[in-house]
Amino acid sequence: MAKKKIIVACGGAVATSTVAADAVRDLCKANGIDADVQQMRIIEIEGNLAGVDLVITTMRIKPTWKTPYVNGMAFLTGINKEATEKKILDILKK
Repeated sequence: MAKKKIIVACGGAVATSTVAADAVRDLCKANGIDADVQQMRIIEIEGNLAGVDLVITTMRIKPTWKTPYVNGMAFLTGINKEATEKKILDILKK
């Protein structure tokens, strides 16, 4: 399986995206997925979509792109975390 490129974004690319990005890195490692996880601000996503396999944000947004998207709020709240992890894995294992 080729290395997967994942964007994890929040408003400022500091606090919440760090928590989510660490969780995504751990999830990928635990499932044998080689991943390049990049953190950024939500406003930077559209300019960085080349070659990206998945976008995860810690805020609710309406994506204007075709790249697969998952809301990653579950990594902050713990609510529906397993379902969110399953969505991510389903996308990355395609």
